[in-house]
Amino acid sequence: MTFLIALAAVALILIGSAVRVLREYERGVVFRLGRLVGARGPGLVLLVPIIDRMVSVDLRTVTLNVPPQEVITRDNVPVSVNAVCYFRVVDPVNAIVQVEAYREATSQIAQTTLRAVVGRAELDELLSQRERLNAELQRIIDEQTEPWGVKVTTVEIKDVEIPKNMQRAMARQAEAERERRAKIITAEGEFQASERLAQAAERIAREPVAIQLRYLQTMLEVGSERNTVMVFPLPIDIVRPFLERATAETRAQS
Repeated sequence: MTFLIALAAVALILIGSAVRVLREYERGVVFRLGRLVGARGPGLVLLVPIIDRMVSVDLRTVTLNVPPQEVITRDNVPVSVNAVCYFRVVDPVNAIVQVEAYREATSQIAQTTLRAVVGRAELDELLSQRERLNAELQRIIDEQTEPWGVKVTTVEIKDVEIPKNMQRAMARQAEAERERRAKIITAEGEFQASERLAQAAERIAREPVAIQLRYLQTMLEVGSERNTVMVFPLPIDIVRPFLERATAETRAQS
């Protein structure tokens, strides 16, 4: 009786090891006596007990955080850059047969590629052309992982840490750039105002009565403020006839 119970237990264990159930996002790579049989799943998978061995592979997209990398850019600026890489297995057989650990291998490839790409770029490119660098990173990493059955879909540079002294220098540069733009805008405004004033002077020179009208309008505007003391300029055109008459009388007397 004991022998039969032991035999039944062994049979149950063998049957349990021969039956596997794989989820929709899983595939099983089966080896028979060390030789590749192929990929199985999803669903129910039957194996030959003791002879077959199955390695399960997850086909879902993996989020891989690339640790910070200390890099010197092409213009000799030390920066610390980290990134995130999204990849998934498209060929489970190659992911098991062609590389020992595809996750670790993809991580190492991503780190070395990140250092190489950032080292070829200048700091301004790293800050302003991040989309182009992301596309280049994705292309290079995907080309190297394609023989492993791994598809890299997206690579994004997350953070770029710059030394404090470089941050202060960039702040001074940005401040100087803003001051330059402000001076240019001010100069452009003064230039346009001088052109308008020149046009107004030409119009007044052609129509002398315009200065009188402007003078009266200015007096009206000042008088509407209810000031107790009013100081206003006296246009030379008003007193010019009197000055000319006085000059003529003086010459006649002499």
